[in-house]
Amino acid sequence: AGSTAALLGLGALRYAGHNPLVRPPGGQDEARLVSACIRCEKCYEACPRGIIVPAHIEDGLLGMRSPALKFDADFCDYCADENGGEPLCVKVCPTEALALPAGATAENTLLGLAVIDEAQCLAFRDTGCRYCYDACPYEAMELDENNRPVVIEDKCNGCGACESVCVSLKAGSIVSGAQERAIVVKPIESTE
Repeated sequence: AGSTAALLGLGALRYAGHNPLVRPPGGQDEARLVSACIRCEKCYEACPRGIIVPAHIEDGLLGMRSPALKFDADFCDYCADENGGEPLCVKVCPTEALALPAGATAENTLLGLAVIDEAQCLAFRDTGCRYCYDACPYEAMELDENNRPVVIEDKCNGCGACESVCVSLKAGSIVSGAQERAIVVKPIESTE
């Protein structure tokens, strides 16, 4: 009890809450995921694209080390070619913390929603960038009258293909101190 009080006094309370995260397929029921996940890391190992990573303490104590998605170098293709429709992360989960409802497909399983930061996006700086548009496998993006990408929210499933190819951080974004790419997949909870 004394240690807990000391931690809370030192600011640990901010870690006790919950930050919404983009979860792997089948992990969209946050309460079920956090309570059923035993942090076995089998989903991390099974992911052929290596995008499942452990949640950090900054994301909340309850969800720490539970699976989250990170689209730095690749995206979730639902293991389309490997497993006949069921993602490998769901298949290897021993506790069904990652469990898909009947009839779930890559198109109707919402992992998150892509959001464009127009201040940081190179296309909004008249460079003609359209990497995200070209990468989208679900036709969830269109180009506006100025040839800039726009997310079609009702088609976006949050796969991260757009985020994984965004070059804004390394190709001259003019926003100083930028920590995220110009297009980022946000958890559904944080976009409402």
